[in-house]
Amino acid sequence: MPVGYVKTEDQRLEKDPDRRVQEAIALVFRTFTALGTVRQTLWWFLEHGVELPVHTPRGATYWRRPSYRTVYRLLTSPVYGGAYAYGKTEQRVHYEHGTPHRSSHRKPREQWLTLIPHAHEGYVSWEEFEHIRQAITANNLRASEVGAPKRGAALLAGLLRCRRCGRKLTVRYTGNGHDVLRVVQPAAVEAALMAHEQEAHQQDEVVEALRRDLEAARYAAQRAQRQYDATDPENRLVAGELEQRWNRALAHVADLETRIAHHTAGLGPEQSPPTREAFAELATRLEAVWHDSGTDVRLKKRIVRTLLQEVLVDVDSTGGTINLVLRWAGGVHTELRVPRRRRGQHRGQTPPTIVDAVASRARICPDKLIAGILNRNGLQTGQGNRWTQERVTALRSHYRIACYAPRG
Repeated sequence: MPVGYVKTEDQRLEKDPDRRVQEAIALVFRTFTALGTVRQTLWWFLEHGVELPVHTPRGATYWRRPSYRTVYRLLTSPVYGGAYAYGKTEQRVHYEHGTPHRSSHRKPREQWLTLIPHAHEGYVSWEEFEHIRQAITANNLRASEVGAPKRGAALLAGLLRCRRCGRKLTVRYTGNGHDVLRVVQPAAVEAALMAHEQEAHQQDEVVEALRRDLEAARYAAQRAQRQYDATDPENRLVAGELEQRWNRALAHVADLETRIAHHTAGLGPEQSPPTREAFAELATRLEAVWHDSGTDVRLKKRIVRTLLQEVLVDVDSTGGTINLVLRWAGGVHTELRVPRRRRGQHRGQTPPTIVDAVASRARICPDKLIAGILNRNGLQTGQGNRWTQERVTALRSHYRIACYAPRG
């Protein structure tokens, strides 16, 4: 049986009655939902020292530090979504020097012999399981990894992903004056608050998991003590072995108690949670650090990656815009629409709205008056300069706009 399930007399699958086993498997799915990748889920369990149940070949359950393979199988096996699956593997035979060798291979899902959702109670719903499977498939697409922040100027490198196919995008910046610091504006403050709440919830789950381990460890220590008390003290070989087992069980109990105390102290219950005003003040201080010429670009990248999980990009060819979905840490999403640069445009080109304004006023105004109107409205050339009569004349000539002709 897969770990977390037992078979009834009528050959049905039921959840393991051991609540410790149930909660540990459910914690794997909750952690993946929060972090989004198998590897990050594994690191979370390893970082907090939370063990997972596994089965021996004879079906007995024991606990150990999880591996990538263990976490991946839990998240991708349809049995945990409440489905019955059969025929997932096939035997292949190949010959070496005339000797047949058999090996087992997994088949693609569409070649399975049977897949019946809702066959038994799952640890997640079938819909949730399918969503997790699709997320893992998207994560496995070949793409450049984010990697550690380096000295390059591209602050969003590794964070942009195509909204349609899921592949990561390369980043190239042009021009000056990019206002990337807007990530610390109100949406980011809300994201920071949610991220803090999420972190506190995860810490609570760590403590709960350790307390379940402690309860099981205390039971094992009491059982070892009863075995030691029941043995004949004259049989020193047996008594000595049982005493060692009892001491190891007590040491495990003490270790878990220490870890629980450490995590509980780290939660800081005597401290009040950060407020929106505190995060807003931090954002104000961050602006000074951000614009400081001595600030390393790698620090800026770490700041951005602390706040942003990824940016989903989609191109609206009909509307002439690029649609962005910013996924903040903590679960908040922000949607942005930015104009798409048309073919032939460059960063020094005059915006089309100004060209249209010049064309409409050239019928009634001379170039010198047009330049004054543009300057009073705070409009600049594509190079960021003030308008002069000569520049308006050059613009008209480039776009073949007729000049003003006063009526005689």
